[in-house]
Amino acid sequence: MQKETEKQAEAVAEPEAEVVEAPEAEAAEETEEQAAEAAPDDETVTERADEDVEVEAEAAEGEAPAAEAEAEAEEDAIAADMAKAKAEAESYLDDLRRLQADFDNYRKRTLREQTARTASASQALVARLLPVLDNFELAVSAAEQSRDFDGMLKGVEMVLGALREVLEGEGLVKIEAEGKPFDPERHEAVIAVEQEDTDPGTVVGIVRTGYELGGKVLRPAMVKVAK
Repeated sequence: MQKETEKQAEAVAEPEAEVVEAPEAEAAEETEEQAAEAAPDDETVTERADEDVEVEAEAAEGEAPAAEAEAEAEEDAIAADMAKAKAEAESYLDDLRRLQADFDNYRKRTLREQTARTASASQALVARLLPVLDNFELAVSAAEQSRDFDGMLKGVEMVLGALREVLEGEGLVKIEAEGKPFDPERHEAVIAVEQEDTDPGTVVGIVRTGYELGGKVLRPAMVKVAK
């Protein structure tokens, strides 16, 4: 009884297994067929690749002339800029050369004018001193002949006055020093002496007269200063 029951159970189970397994196998076969139909064959892939290569080649051929034209345009622009810069540099160089030549001419002309003015001033001063020289020569000649001391002294004093007039006419001014406070810019102290009723630092004597010319100290006065 038990054996029959097992056989019946197996008989019932076998058909169920076949029913479950059959649809799965059919579904797998259908999936493989669909995948095979959907996948392109090798010839189709090759054709598409060739078409892509041709398109890329055509695009590259179209871009090459444009790139060459752009490069040529850039080269032309650079050449034009260089030519313009060269022309400007040459123009500036010419201006600089002309300016340098003008400056050299101005410097030479100024030097000639200064030399001419100095020579003219020297000639004028010497011309004014010639009468003084003549008077000195006359005074010496008269003193040799007469041996008159008073006459010689008077002649020398006259010549000295004439010389002073000439020099003062050129702007020479005597520096006043005696009795004035010591000024290191206009006086040169050579000795310090005791002096009653005199403030220290006061000039009490002149050793050598000082002069100014044109408002500038030509020679400081050598003086004695109270201490």
